[in-house]
Amino acid sequence: MGKQYYVSPAVLVVLLLAAFVPSCSSSTSSRRFHFNVQWKNISRLCSRKAILTVNGEYPGPTIAVNEGENVEIKVTNGVSINTTIHWHGIKQLRTGWADGPAYVTQCPIRPGQSYTYKFTVTGQRGTLWWHAHIAWQRATIYGAIIIYPRMPYPFSTPIEAEIPIIFGEWWNLPVEGIETEMNKYGSGPNSSDAYTINGLPGSLYPCSDKDTFIQTVEHGKTYMLRIINAALNDELFFTIANHTLTVVEVDASYTKPFDTTAIMITPGQTSTVLFTANQYKHGSTGLFVMAARPYLTTVFPFDNTTTIGFLKYKGTMAEIINLPKPSKVLLPHDLPRMEDHAFATKFSHQLRSLGTTKYPCKVPKKIDKRILITISLNLQDCPANQTCKGYNGKRFAASMNNQSFVRPLTSILEWQYKKYSSKHYSYDFPQKPPHVFDYTGVDPMTHNLNPDFGTKLFAVDYGTKLEIVLQDTSFLNLENHPIHIHGHNFFIVGTGFGNYDAEKDTASYNLVDPPERNTLGVPIGGWAAVRINADNPGVWFMHCHLEEHTSWGLAAGFIVENGANSYQKLLPPPNDLPTC
Repeated sequence: MGKQYYVSPAVLVVLLLAAFVPSCSSSTSSRRFHFNVQWKNISRLCSRKAILTVNGEYPGPTIAVNEGENVEIKVTNGVSINTTIHWHGIKQLRTGWADGPAYVTQCPIRPGQSYTYKFTVTGQRGTLWWHAHIAWQRATIYGAIIIYPRMPYPFSTPIEAEIPIIFGEWWNLPVEGIETEMNKYGSGPNSSDAYTINGLPGSLYPCSDKDTFIQTVEHGKTYMLRIINAALNDELFFTIANHTLTVVEVDASYTKPFDTTAIMITPGQTSTVLFTANQYKHGSTGLFVMAARPYLTTVFPFDNTTTIGFLKYKGTMAEIINLPKPSKVLLPHDLPRMEDHAFATKFSHQLRSLGTTKYPCKVPKKIDKRILITISLNLQDCPANQTCKGYNGKRFAASMNNQSFVRPLTSILEWQYKKYSSKHYSYDFPQKPPHVFDYTGVDPMTHNLNPDFGTKLFAVDYGTKLEIVLQDTSFLNLENHPIHIHGHNFFIVGTGFGNYDAEKDTASYNLVDPPERNTLGVPIGGWAAVRINADNPGVWFMHCHLEEHTSWGLAAGFIVENGANSYQKLLPPPNDLPTC
């Protein structure tokens, strides 16, 4: 199937596909890019401010490669603060040095310096993304990754165009100080002022008529949307008025196709969907609203606004009329309510691996190790002689198994590879909760455990069939937590509400065609069990993709030891690896 592309002039994601889309090539070919991190003045919502960008683009450039290609991306830091880039969902087989999380797999790239990320796209195809992985820089430093497959897509529908749809969040005030303020006072962050589609907030926001995403389509043609949630702190619902969406892939893994009126997508996740432009009727305007708004599972302040864009049918009145005024915009009736937990649950349960001969589902049927991890939001007693602005004069914190992760001032991977003796981190992360209680049934405000702060990891042997059960808790708030695991895809073999019960819940596991992902939403007041083939040596970060929770410490790290054979060992560090 030939590749065709159409991008609306309103899209600020400069795809430059003529230069970026690789031609068919051998698995040994290389694709090279240059990223320059720099400031750029951007106008949004009636004001103008400087934001961090890559190559002056917001969102940043799309990386388009072929499955099997070697990739080299030179990142030059042209600003006065440290930076790193993470290639979200790329497995980084034996190339953990290119994974990107600051102080986990590398020291940051210092001002004026460069680092070349080198990796091979092995056994992956579809939609992924890249973003900064230090402080809150991914608020504006992010972009799409498209991996074109060796074989034709596993669906026969001709695709007229492939369109990246990247959701983000916009703050009118500088975002750089948010994490600093949170760390200083133990407070929560300011909510964003808008959601964006490809960097554009849409006409429901002030001064945004011209900052609205518009996509022109032809009647009867089918389009592919490569949808990415790059928002910092909010899961989102998305729909297109009157159009059916067919989900065919999540997190660069093919799924059994299914039709839906809307999708739910957490920060960190990608969803590839098809839709056919078959809704124009003679005499209508040919203009259809697309909309995204938050899926609400928190008691904390949040951005309760809605971002919209438009489909314009070619050859209709939509091409000559002005966009409707905000007061005249009717949101799609299929856009779920912000607290539509039933829709979010149903959508997640519909996801299944494709599970064909060409694309088998390689879920481990038996496991070597099970780890149970509680996910908690916490309150920390305010230290003496400090001002704390969290709830009830305390500090907000977050933890896994009551351990609140602190990033060290060194690269964990480098120290582990060189076998340095370190007091910065330890290998004693608890592999079950240190305290057993009714995880989802305690009073959110009167029960709390002060977490322990530190850098604790756990290690597994190469090839371990690992099961991780992620258990939500009701401290402060029952909440849906999007957990991202670096270095590996995983299979979601089971989810449920309430407290996990190994004897009862394992009986209902799906070991036939569970969805394969790199980021999952742990259900509000529930649990999720994932299975991993731990066959990628290195140090890997596991964290909540709600940036406020990661800032509070909702993270951990794990090590996959080298295997016996040379092809099972981490490659040596590159010569230009940044130093701390």
